Amino acid sequence: MSREKNEDLVYKALADSRRREILDLLKDEPKTTGDICAKFKTLDRCTVMQHLGVLEKAGLIFTQKKGKFRWNYLNSVPIREIYDRWINKYASPNVELLRDLKRDLESK
Repeated sequence: MSREKNEDLVYKALADSRRREILDLLKDEPKTTGDICAKFKTLDRCTVMQHLGVLEKAGLIFTQKKGKFRWNYLNSVPIREIYDRWINKYASPNVELLRDLKRDLESK
């Protein structure tokens, strides 16, 4: 798959707040699909599975079946690649200085 096509899949996956929330859940440790479904009380299992499929297709998660459980693991490499290619290039010390200034002013 081309680099651009893969980036498109990552951006599409990150565009949905529920998928970003799933990634947040997986940040510290892998979770079973059942664990993830339990966190989304307003979504049925099928919908959560569709979100997991989008994340897996984008390479943001990978899964491993252990017994009757499907474990979901975060793969942060695609996010890092986007950061390296797009964000890091455009971020400068001036931007960081402005961000810090804004944070300081808002905290007062």
